[in-house]
Amino acid sequence: MTYKNWMIVLLALVASCVGAQENKLLPLQVDVVYLASDLLQGRETGTKGEAMAAEYIAHRFAQMGLTPKGKDGTWYQPFQFQYNNNPHGGGTAESRMGKNVVGYLNNKAATTVVIGAHYDHLGQGIFGSLHTGESAIHNGADDNASGIAALIYLAEALKNGKASHNNYLFIAFSGEEMGLIGSKNFVNEPTIDLSKINYMINMDMVGKLNAEKVLVVNAVGTSPAWKDALNSIQVDGIKLNTTESGIGPSDHTSFYLKDIPCLHFFTGQHLDYHKPQDDSEKVNYEGLLSVSNFILALIETLDDDGKLAFSKTKDENEGRQAASFKVSLGVMPDYVFQGEGMRIDGVIDGRAAALAGLKNGDVIIKIGDHAVKDIYSYMDGLSHFSKGDKTKVVVKRGEEEIEVEVAF
Repeated sequence: MTYKNWMIVLLALVASCVGAQENKLLPLQVDVVYLASDLLQGRETGTKGEAMAAEYIAHRFAQMGLTPKGKDGTWYQPFQFQYNNNPHGGGTAESRMGKNVVGYLNNKAATTVVIGAHYDHLGQGIFGSLHTGESAIHNGADDNASGIAALIYLAEALKNGKASHNNYLFIAFSGEEMGLIGSKNFVNEPTIDLSKINYMINMDMVGKLNAEKVLVVNAVGTSPAWKDALNSIQVDGIKLNTTESGIGPSDHTSFYLKDIPCLHFFTGQHLDYHKPQDDSEKVNYEGLLSVSNFILALIETLDDDGKLAFSKTKDENEGRQAASFKVSLGVMPDYVFQGEGMRIDGVIDGRAAALAGLKNGDVIIKIGDHAVKDIYSYMDGLSHFSKGDKTKVVVKRGEEEIEVEVAF
């Protein structure tokens, strides 16, 4: 069976069960199984497998009755980025094209809720893999076919539901695994007015709800409305474990840095994370349905509350890179910057960079005696310091070079 014929069969299967109460699990299962199949070769950004996934998601959005809200009235928002085949630098760079998939539910409301999940993964595991064996397809069933399945589930539920005081923008992000590239592209070149966004919901790895039914909700400090609303919801015995920070290793961070209230839903780390073993048969589909219904209940609870207030948070981590080092500057790197050096995309209040006077847009070119040519040499430079150390950091601010002292 050809790819096209297989997708037609799958889409017909989910269409036959959409809206049927007894079949709520089946669409979730079909979406995860397809997206996490070997056919898509791990959905690495800028590859044929990723394009196949994007096409499938667009078809599913169309089935839900959404309107295309990408570039030029299409489902897609393309973006270019530089791909290096050596994750440690020094390899061969090539220009690649990724694309977000964007669908819209227009309720003629004054504000819009963004609901997102990334659909890319690690391909053969060149970037980010924790696998130590031979090259293998990383199917990413939990990370993050599960989030996309929940995204599509919510699109159907909200299309047919009563929560009509917001519009809803559903975004399947690409480029998350390579540094939040797709979500950053969206907030920098939005297809709707950013000032009209009420809040953002991000679902990343929601397919492994444990026996205790503990659901992690990150970024609850980004609005004073979150805690009371979350604590008012009772769905299938789910218990919450919350964190405050709006900064984290997933796409909600891009929205937080634009002063938009956000939440990240997450069912926890597991031994299959970023390994070829993250396959569809290991997903807890009943748990995925419960998590999806919990998020739906939250959206419905907030429906009459108007535009949520935004709060800055004390950010407990900077994302993926921080855990590997004894120190950090307290900045978000600009992963898509193509010039020489490491450009700062966000400065975290109260941390070393902020205290030294560094600003968004500064390009770090030297840490101590270590020249910074790119993100990789920046990380290498940080690795030479320990807590309590002080050093000089040189940045380019426009055409001017500025030297500051940083205390870790």
